[in-house]
Amino acid sequence: MFSRFKAFLRAPEPPPEQAEAAPPTPPPPAKEEKPAEKKDDKEQPKTEEEKKDVKTEDDKENTKEPQKEEPNAAAAAPAPAPAPAPAAAPAPAPAPAAAPAVNPDGDEGDVPPPPPPPVVYFRGIDDMLRGKIQASRERQETLKEKAIDPYATSPEITPPVTPILKKEDYIRLKEEERIAKEEADKKKVEEAAKKAEEKKKKDEEKRLEAEKKAEEERLAEEAKKKAKILPDISCSFFDLLFRPVERLMDRTLGTTLDPLDRRYIAWLSLVALAFNYNVWFCTARLVFPFHNETTNPFWITFDVLSDVVNIIDIIVWQPRLQFVKAGDVIKSGPMAKVYYRKSPRFKIDIISILPFDLLCLHFEFSAIYRVNRFIRIESFFDFSDRLESIMAKAYIWRVIRTTGYLLFALHLNSCAYYVASMYQGIKSTTWVYNGEGTAYLRCYYYAVRSLINIGGLPEPITTFEISFQMANFFIGVFVFSSLIGQMRDVIGAATAGKTYFRASMDGCVDYMNTYSIPKVVQNRIRTWYNYTWSAQGMLDESELLDKMPLVMKTAIAVDINLSTFQKIALFQGCDQQMLVDMLLRLKSIVYLPGDFVVKKGDIGKEMYVIKSGAVQVVGGPDNSIVFVTLKAGCVFGEISLLQSAKDGGNRRTANVKAHGFANLFVLEKKDLFDILVHYPESQKVLARKGRKLTKAKGPPGAKNEEKQKGNALFDTKPPTPKLLKFMNNFRKGTFASKK
Repeated sequence: MFSRFKAFLRAPEPPPEQAEAAPPTPPPPAKEEKPAEKKDDKEQPKTEEEKKDVKTEDDKENTKEPQKEEPNAAAAAPAPAPAPAPAAAPAPAPAPAAAPAVNPDGDEGDVPPPPPPPVVYFRGIDDMLRGKIQASRERQETLKEKAIDPYATSPEITPPVTPILKKEDYIRLKEEERIAKEEADKKKVEEAAKKAEEKKKKDEEKRLEAEKKAEEERLAEEAKKKAKILPDISCSFFDLLFRPVERLMDRTLGTTLDPLDRRYIAWLSLVALAFNYNVWFCTARLVFPFHNETTNPFWITFDVLSDVVNIIDIIVWQPRLQFVKAGDVIKSGPMAKVYYRKSPRFKIDIISILPFDLLCLHFEFSAIYRVNRFIRIESFFDFSDRLESIMAKAYIWRVIRTTGYLLFALHLNSCAYYVASMYQGIKSTTWVYNGEGTAYLRCYYYAVRSLINIGGLPEPITTFEISFQMANFFIGVFVFSSLIGQMRDVIGAATAGKTYFRASMDGCVDYMNTYSIPKVVQNRIRTWYNYTWSAQGMLDESELLDKMPLVMKTAIAVDINLSTFQKIALFQGCDQQMLVDMLLRLKSIVYLPGDFVVKKGDIGKEMYVIKSGAVQVVGGPDNSIVFVTLKAGCVFGEISLLQSAKDGGNRRTANVKAHGFANLFVLEKKDLFDILVHYPESQKVLARKGRKLTKAKGPPGAKNEEKQKGNALFDTKPPTPKLLKFMNNFRKGTFASKK
């Protein structure tokens, strides 16, 4: 029994059927193990043949086991002696088992018998055990590799471990890192130097090209100078002659002058007056009989004065004007003088003052010798442009100038009519001048009626008269229409702002009438339009400032509001450039009398700077109590810019309304935060000051009440009734008398 149980626990030998059916060469054991490795086949053999094979294997095992252990069993325990008897019957069984040990040739060989195939009772357990063994072997190999190489990867997910190095290894590693970093920095420096060298080469090439181009332009300019009709004029003699005068003017006016200097513009008015004297009176003197012994001395005096003005302008004023060269304003006196004398204007000025009047000493006195003064017309236009640039209402000068053009055209036509009358003969026909009255006035009257096409003119008779009158009509239509169109443009430009204001207001009124807006609201809107236009001359200042460059806008904003912002306690200590950026974000708003700027409980998103007018902080049931009045230059609402919405910290704590018309600058919280991104130090300063101001003023709704302790938590003890007091006193008196 014991032997059977022991044989059951051990692996049984193959059955005799399999041994007899086996070929001379035993099959490899791998083929027998393949079915055992499949995990899906987990069922035990249940057929009859499989059961018989199992029983046969058990019998053979039992037969073989007693033969091997019989001497030991007999010596150790005599009790189980009957057990080998039934096992002796299958004694001949080992003979066939030894058959595989015989070679095909019949001789016994040295090849050991093949191992018996494993017998699997539970395939699931077998597969599981085999998997465990395989995993253990793999893990053992991995751990071996890990022991050999400590930096090898592990199949388990573990965080990276920084290796612990010795001091020498750590120093060596840091030294290698430092050397690598130095090499990288050196490489970067070399690359930067290489790029700089390439850039330098490119700049040098550009400079050489620019110099070459400048040299070519210089040569071309020299070639043009050689081909010029008017060569350069040397004024060394005049410089030596007028040197004392120049030194005196240097002390008075300075070595150079800005072309927009009001002193220069005032002087240009005299030059323009001298030019107008020449072009008006010289033409009249050239045509009409204004020269006689009585008037000639006066004409000579005025001519000399006009020439003196032109000479002083050429010698003193023009050489001192600053000019722009390559974007740079040249303020050097010698360079300004050289620049003027090399300009075409200097040559024209010299020609215009040539004294052809001296020919009158030999010939008859006439204004024909002063015609060269007419070519100095550039001085008149220079005066006109400079005057427009400094006038607050330049359209006034434009109207005067256009009217002067019209009168001068009539002046020239009157001169032409008198010349035609002289050609035809005075009083020769009804069309020509009849010689009565003042010749200039009569001819000017004719020119006015002819050029403006009024009508009522005498009928021309001769072919010359008809041709002259037709040309007069055509020229009059062209000139008069051109001047009238120019006058319309001038007046339209002068009233463009007013026209825009009226159009905007009319459009707003039409919109309100379309949607039946109440009359009270309409009247307030009209009042806002009228006051805004009268106060600042435009509806939106930003439209004008947007057309200016940033430098100009900054200059205007700094001039108007920087001093006010510097007085605000919240912004003191902040970066000045940050204040300038804030000034550029301000928006102008006009409030009507009684308008609420802020109301108590509103969310604070802006701060206000009073530009003009006044506002009042009011309270009470009907807002009739005035706590304080803030005037121009004051600031309010700045705390809300830095407070957050937590605990209602950005709520308005009072009502503020406009006292009369108030023009305020508004800075929004979003704009302030956009600016503070670029100024972290100022942001820290504002945060610190904001906390201090918040603690000083106290957030709305926050009450610093101390917690009551002890008996104070209960209500006040009510007084004792008088009846109880009387009874208590009565009892105390009774007890006292007994004692």
